[in-house]
Amino acid sequence: MSPADRKRAYRMDVLLAGAMVVAGLAISGLSVARLNAGKPHPQMAQATQPLQSTPGAETKPSAPAEQATTGARPTGVPPEPARPDADAQKAGAQPALPPAPAEKSAAPIKDR
Repeated sequence: MSPADRKRAYRMDVLLAGAMVVAGLAISGLSVARLNAGKPHPQMAQATQPLQSTPGAETKPSAPAEQATTGARPTGVPPEPARPDADAQKAGAQPALPPAPAEKSAAPIKDR
């Protein structure tokens, strides 16, 4: 490509880019003008009706307050093992966890 052709192609690219920027700004300006030109819609605030208690609420006790958690472990319940010992299993105790999968081992690697 000769330098004159490159210069002409560059000018056309710059002219096209400028035309696209101007077109985008024109469309944006028209959109903003159309938004501002519309009649403002009256805005109404709607108040909610006052709360009404249920019939007979005066005679019923209110719900008890939730207990705040302290993050400490409860002392009344002793910890139980995940797998009971053999005597407990004979007595009918079920393990809390399924049995662990057997370890898989391969044959030893032979030296070359």
